[in-house]
Amino acid sequence: MTVVLHGPPDEEGSSLLLRLWTEEDIPELIDAYRDPVMRRWTRFHVDDEQDARRWIELQWRGWHDGDRLSFAVVEPEPGRGRSRLVGNVVVKGLVAGGDSAEVGYWTTREARGRGIAGRALESLTTWAFDRFARQGLDFLKLLHLVDNHASCRVAQKCGYVLEEVVPARPPFPSGGHVHVRRAPQDSSQ
Repeated sequence: MTVVLHGPPDEEGSSLLLRLWTEEDIPELIDAYRDPVMRRWTRFHVDDEQDARRWIELQWRGWHDGDRLSFAVVEPEPGRGRSRLVGNVVVKGLVAGGDSAEVGYWTTREARGRGIAGRALESLTTWAFDRFARQGLDFLKLLHLVDNHASCRVAQKCGYVLEEVVPARPPFPSGGHVHVRRAPQDSSQ
C-alpha cells in the first residue's frame, strides 16, 4: 500500500512529506530514540537495529490490519537531494464503523520548536477525517501526560480541545490530558 501526504510549507517554503515507514529509516529511527526527552514521553523504546525492525514491522502490521496507520514524517534537506526523518504521526484504534480513534506523534530533537509536530498532526487529522468520516469517524482523541506542555500546545494549536484530565494509571506514571477534535460538518447535507 502506498499513502503519501504532503504537509503545508513553513515560512521558508519547506514542506513535509508523510509516508509509510521503510527499512531505510532504521538508522534515523534508532538515532531519534537516543534522545532522552523523547524516551521520557514514549512508552516503547528503540535501542538497536533489532528493536527498530520490530517497531517498523508493528507499523506495517497496523496498516495491514487497518487499525494503526503510522507515517514517517520527513523533510527535504536542501541541496542534498534527500529527506531526513523529523517525526512520526499515527492514527490508532480505528475500528470499522467506529466513531472515534486516537492520534499520536513524536518529533526528533532537531525538529522540535519548528512547528513540525503541528503541521504533521494537522495533515494527519485532515486526512483521517477525509478518509474515515463517511465510515462513521466523528472525533479524534489526543492523549498526553499532563506535564508534557509542548504536546498540550501542539494539540491546542491544531484545534484539539482539552476535554478531560485523567488520573495516573499503569503504565503511565502521571495523569494525562485528553484532547478532542470533532470531524468537520459536511455543509452539503
